[in-house]
Amino acid sequence: MPVEGGSSSSSASAARHPKQKRKAHSLSIRRTNSTEERPPGALRGDMLEGQDSKLPLSLRNNLLDLFGQIEREFENLYIENIELRREIDSLNERLTGDGQTIEGGDPTKGALKTKASHSTSQLSQKLKTTYKASTSKIVSSFKATTGSRALCQLLKEYVGHRDGIWDLSVTRTQPVVLGTASADHSALLWSIETGKCLLRYAGHAGSVNSIKFHPTEQMALTASGDQTAHIWRYMVQLPAPQPTPDVSAPCDDDQDSSDREEGEVDGEGPCEVPTVRVATATLKSHQGVVIAADWLVGGRQVVTASWDRAANLYEVETSELVHTLTGHDQELTHCCTHPTQRLVVTSSRDTTFRLWDFRDPSIHSVNVFQGHTDTVTSAVFTVGDNVVSGSDDRTVKVWDLKNMRSPIATIRTDSAVNRISVSANQRIIALPHDNRQVRLFDMSGVRLARLPRSNRMGHRRMVCCSAWNEENQSCNLFTCGFDRQAIGWNINIPALLQEK
Repeated sequence: MPVEGGSSSSSASAARHPKQKRKAHSLSIRRTNSTEERPPGALRGDMLEGQDSKLPLSLRNNLLDLFGQIEREFENLYIENIELRREIDSLNERLTGDGQTIEGGDPTKGALKTKASHSTSQLSQKLKTTYKASTSKIVSSFKATTGSRALCQLLKEYVGHRDGIWDLSVTRTQPVVLGTASADHSALLWSIETGKCLLRYAGHAGSVNSIKFHPTEQMALTASGDQTAHIWRYMVQLPAPQPTPDVSAPCDDDQDSSDREEGEVDGEGPCEVPTVRVATATLKSHQGVVIAADWLVGGRQVVTASWDRAANLYEVETSELVHTLTGHDQELTHCCTHPTQRLVVTSSRDTTFRLWDFRDPSIHSVNVFQGHTDTVTSAVFTVGDNVVSGSDDRTVKVWDLKNMRSPIATIRTDSAVNRISVSANQRIIALPHDNRQVRLFDMSGVRLARLPRSNRMGHRRMVCCSAWNEENQSCNLFTCGFDRQAIGWNINIPALLQEK
């Protein structure tokens, strides 16, 4: 690195000319002590004289400013230390005088000694506390804190895809399994407890961008880059559960980032598993990539969203196109259906999301919402009367279906937000980010936690999607990303809400 090269050359130069080094050092000290008489620009120039460095001048000035701030901080500590020592000496003198009056002799005897010792101890403790508080201001950003309890426990890692995973979902019927959709042209079904791959769907000729399960039957709906959406049936048998190791970590904002290389995944692809290659129904009315698909309530119709700027509504039984939903100015990014009503929300790169109402068969109304300034990556319904939208503008907004004029909460983040999900029971929003983070918020916009990300756990590339599973009195969160793996987390909701 250039910096290291510059440092070594400086050391070599200093070794060859020790006298010049001492001279430059003394000049630097003298000029530093006269800061009040010289302007800052001239001072920087003087301090840099005689120094052999390859750093740009602006960077060197910034470093000097930072070191100057540190020097001033410790100078304040030094002055405060002197004042405290003076207080200690003054107190000792007063105690000595009182001791001579009361005891008539040695002030180190009896109650006076105890009093002096106690007072000195208090001042010493104050001095230590002052040092600790002051120095913590400087190094607080380097310290990692841990919570008192494990809020998020790693459940299982699901490794087997040969390319990034775009989407994932959990079945709504027994047996409960995890489904993942990948750019490797396949969708996989997994045992949640063991992490074993149970079935592979290989009917698409392009990237599988979305997977959703039928509300009551063992059927899956996948959307693909081959401009089609497929409906296919599955039958799986869960393996016997295995004991899971205790690898828990607190949901804390100061976890270390991963040191592994991006894209590096432990393990190999899935072993030979049953493969489904033929779809029960193929929906192929789009003229572009089908980016997402979902079942309407009841499971008799599905909606698809495409890069051809349209969303299509199909009958499942006949594969017939019922409606084409047009109006977006750019490619669609996501679609979602309401869990109990015939409502559909679509999001687009045109910075808007649209609400489509099919509750009245004779009227199909649409409302357009412009709450974001960049691509709306997803918009989802909650069990209540809310819509939550996420965007590349680094915000997530919560809307009330009864009054969509303005959001009731806005969450601002430091990275673009991908496909979000909201837990049905606790109404907790999971935000997957481009910067590999996954954060949890409540519906009022209060941040609850961040999933651990360290050398042992967490994603190593962009996190694309999240999905909740709240079956069997437990709360699991699943995430997937471009590091070719999905991860399951066990979320301790009571502890999480108590930390709030």
